[in-house]
Amino acid sequence: MKMNLKKSAMLLTGVVISSKLFAQTPDTTAMSKSYVQPFSGSDNFRTWSIGLNGGILTPYTILRGKENDYRTPNERWGYGGYIKKQILHSLGLQADFFRGHVQGTTPADATYAYNKFETKIKYAVDISANITIANINWLHNKSLLQPYVTVGGGSMAYSTSLYNSVSSSQNPNARSNDYHQFYIPVGAGLKVGLAPGINLDLGYQVNFVQSDNVDGYTYGNSNDKFAYAHAGLEFALGKRSKPQLARHNPVSSMRTEYLMSERALQMQLEQQKGQNDQLRNDLNTTNANLARLTTDSDGDGVLDIADKCPNTPAGTKVDGSGCALPTPVAPVRVYVTEEDRKVVKEAIRNLEFDLGKATIREHSFESLDRVAELLVNKNFSLKLAGHTDNTGSAELNLRLSKDRAESVKSYLVSKGANPSRIEATGYGQTQPIASNKTAAGRQQNRRVEFTLF
Repeated sequence: MKMNLKKSAMLLTGVVISSKLFAQTPDTTAMSKSYVQPFSGSDNFRTWSIGLNGGILTPYTILRGKENDYRTPNERWGYGGYIKKQILHSLGLQADFFRGHVQGTTPADATYAYNKFETKIKYAVDISANITIANINWLHNKSLLQPYVTVGGGSMAYSTSLYNSVSSSQNPNARSNDYHQFYIPVGAGLKVGLAPGINLDLGYQVNFVQSDNVDGYTYGNSNDKFAYAHAGLEFALGKRSKPQLARHNPVSSMRTEYLMSERALQMQLEQQKGQNDQLRNDLNTTNANLARLTTDSDGDGVLDIADKCPNTPAGTKVDGSGCALPTPVAPVRVYVTEEDRKVVKEAIRNLEFDLGKATIREHSFESLDRVAELLVNKNFSLKLAGHTDNTGSAELNLRLSKDRAESVKSYLVSKGANPSRIEATGYGQTQPIASNKTAAGRQQNRRVEFTLF
């Protein structure tokens, strides 16, 4: 039992150590040496490998426990090796060999004369399938851990010896027989990548012998089994430049393929950028040459190539040749009087339009004529601001207010007013001076305001 605990502790320690190694594995770059172009065939991989191992042989198995012909299993050392051909990422065929001793005491039948057996396995050879459960690591480019299962069939040659209860030495009268039997090995294990082409192999194998005579004692109606727990090293054969197929991560290669394509595209874009930069420099040179032909150094609005009076002071009005115009005589200032404002107010009060139109009603002309006379005589400026109530859509009201202001402007111009001194603007329903909820309020909001200055 103590030896079983030691065995379990050894396997657990191996798994923990391998897990730490896995955690410390650095992420490789896209240009890793392990890169193989996807779908490029097995010739680009190392597919042959050999392995050597050693471990413990015991009649105790995880499938049968101590319910054997002998109740007390003893652990003995064994050793072996194999040669493997990897066919796919997850499937390999291997030829296995091992030998050693299997031993147990305390027969199940208390009346049996022999209390101990020892079986010498002269050789055990088999062909088995090695199935890798997972060789894709989604966190790293390389697959460090490779859990696997094996199953196969082969031939075993062994001899059994029985010992009596009087002495630990072999009784000359004890039975000793040689056998050749078919057996089925079923196992599971974990491979840990130590270096490119070198793996630590931790495995456990149950061997189902097609006979009940492995312990030299036929008891019950079931065949004998025994286990082989082992640790060893696997060495990949072939060129070191090629990755091992069983450890290769195909997803990583597809990612690398993508990154290489992306890099090629990036280089193409950088090359195009360089060409664009050259075109931009050529364009800047051309613009600089054009600028010399379109420069107005003194900012007078006349290009240097046509400016006959360069360096004109800022703000000076010039003619087409860039020379200063004569200084105009300052106009006589005219002030708006109270009488002028009364004329404007009366025009506003009398101003009416046809319903929903910009047509000025005839009785408004008399007061508008006086406003026109005022603009002509005193050269005043006038701002006309049209407004409406909120009846109808905002868009319609805005257009109507603008049309009415323009209608007043057109009438004043027709009476001799200077059109450049009259500004007509429409505000629609946005600036009411009374509530639109009453008829009186809406009447006040339908207006054109005159601002004289």
